[in-house]
Amino acid sequence: MAKTASKDTAATPEGVDSTPLPENYEAALAELEGLVARMEGGSLSLEESLSAYRRGASLVTFCQHQLEKVEQQVRVLDGETLKPLPMSGAGTTATESGDDL
Repeated sequence: MAKTASKDTAATPEGVDSTPLPENYEAALAELEGLVARMEGGSLSLEESLSAYRRGASLVTFCQHQLEKVEQQVRVLDGETLKPLPMSGAGTTATESGDDL
């Protein structure tokens, strides 16, 4: 009888990051900043760089979804009409010129 080799890696397809995503936007952003710093440092091997890139891509997607959720909530709270900031006579917003809204 011929035996076949079994692999335990079938549970996670190659190229997919199995690390759970952070609980919130701030934690994801902090982790992403750390990954970027490590990658820019140049001390990672090729495999570590690829793994860091994959994790970073997952974190970017997570952050984008979180921002989209918040933007949707703002739209709902603002009645679907986002209003531009009022401009002063000098062409700056009231907050840039030091005026209170």
